[in-house]
Amino acid sequence: MPRSKIAGIGMYVPANVVTNQDLTRYMDTSDEWIQERTGIQQRRYAHRTEETTTTMGVEAARIAIERAGITANDIDFIVFATLSPDYYFPGCGVLLQRAMKMKEIGALDVRNQCSGFVYALSVADQFIRSGMYKNILVVGSEKHSFGLDFSTRGRNVSVIFGDGAGAVVLQPTEDTNRGILSTHLHSDGEAAEILAMYNPGTHANHWADKNYASFADAEIGEMFMSHEMIDNAQNFPFMDGPSVFKKAVVKFPEVIVEALQKNGYQPSDLQMLIPHQANLRISQFVQQKLGLRDDQVYNNIQRYGNTTAASVPIALCEAWQEGRIKEGDLVCLAAFGSGFTWASALLRW
Repeated sequence: MPRSKIAGIGMYVPANVVTNQDLTRYMDTSDEWIQERTGIQQRRYAHRTEETTTTMGVEAARIAIERAGITANDIDFIVFATLSPDYYFPGCGVLLQRAMKMKEIGALDVRNQCSGFVYALSVADQFIRSGMYKNILVVGSEKHSFGLDFSTRGRNVSVIFGDGAGAVVLQPTEDTNRGILSTHLHSDGEAAEILAMYNPGTHANHWADKNYASFADAEIGEMFMSHEMIDNAQNFPFMDGPSVFKKAVVKFPEVIVEALQKNGYQPSDLQMLIPHQANLRISQFVQQKLGLRDDQVYNNIQRYGNTTAASVPIALCEAWQEGRIKEGDLVCLAAFGSGFTWASALLRW
């Protein structure tokens, strides 16, 4: 059974740089307050109308495909991970397929938020190993800036997130010293609502708040999105930051160690850990817990903020471009996010 290898990698971030100081124009915050809690100094925001989650994914995909030495017509499957799709439906996978004028290939959308790219990579890996596909495009892309609450009320969430995209091309390899060694996926939905965007949604909790005798008494469409929801800022993401932090610092190192032990390695064997860029303080905690040196962990949240499904491929691409990942290196990708879901992938570059 062949392994799958990353044959090409690319990234794209918008040109618009938004610093912490820029955010003080909209909310009661400061550079010191944001850096102390998150480590973030700046992030990128996509153009409001000219850039979408799909268009950013396309830009990253073009680079990955070129570096893989193939063309868009050689791609035979797409896996697109995002929590911020262009439309409620259809998903971004088919929009990317259309934009890149690909053949009528399959396109799968993955909705696992911060863990989305690692989940998507695992799905693609299984297709490669089975022999079903030969050139799979895996994309993680996010446009958070269009849906954040830029007020003091929403600052705990809004200062964290940024926009961007990353992509890889996965191909089979017979080289036993290269490729994805294993992937590990987990979830626990017990506390799903402490990091979530409730509206719009089909849960219909809103009609009950009006004390209607029945669902039929509510106005058509009122439960999905209403003026009251907007007035009460119920259409923005919600996060219980401390609770998320406590869960992340347990599951992050667990899933990394799981991948290492599965393949007979220990943390000291890693050349590079690419953690999801959720919070620099979480990454630093994980690094300390695993006893890793600074040169074994790559962080770029300082420049881009949390780009959710895009953060792992963006960080992986930058680390490779900077020469910090070389052929033969043992690399671990890990992520934790809303759901909760968490995942890791161990690979030999």
